[in-house]
Amino acid sequence: MGALIVFEQKTGLGDIISTGTAIEGRVSGALIENIFEPNTPLHDGAVICRGSTLVAAACFLPLSEETGISRELGTRHRAALGVSTVSDCLVLVVSEETGAISLAHDGKLIRYLDSLALRNVLESVFLKKNINALSLGRNHGRRKEEK
Repeated sequence: MGALIVFEQKTGLGDIISTGTAIEGRVSGALIENIFEPNTPLHDGAVICRGSTLVAAACFLPLSEETGISRELGTRHRAALGVSTVSDCLVLVVSEETGAISLAHDGKLIRYLDSLALRNVLESVFLKKNINALSLGRNHGRRKEEK
């Protein structure tokens, strides 16, 4: 099962939120799993999280127009990179084909995050620690940065 989860930071994402379906629910594994279940109405697109609230689902994100993106990356990854270039959000991508977890921030993609690196990201977002996305995942599993 794939996923595309946007964590809003200081830059508001109202325009993107308005492209989706309002949810206004507390973020939980069950809610996210239900949304990204294949062949369900909200499956396609991104969810937008503001703090511990899942604000909207099935949102359309701007696709990156960068030509140097690896051909093995799909639309979810291009969308994650696209929105991360126009805002300060963090975007978590789970590949539907491989299950690999990636993080997009500031127009860069860190691929192959393991559970420890993912935990660090989520704690940084929800506990409002200082976030340096490029140092997340360092020495934790296979990590590859891409533009």
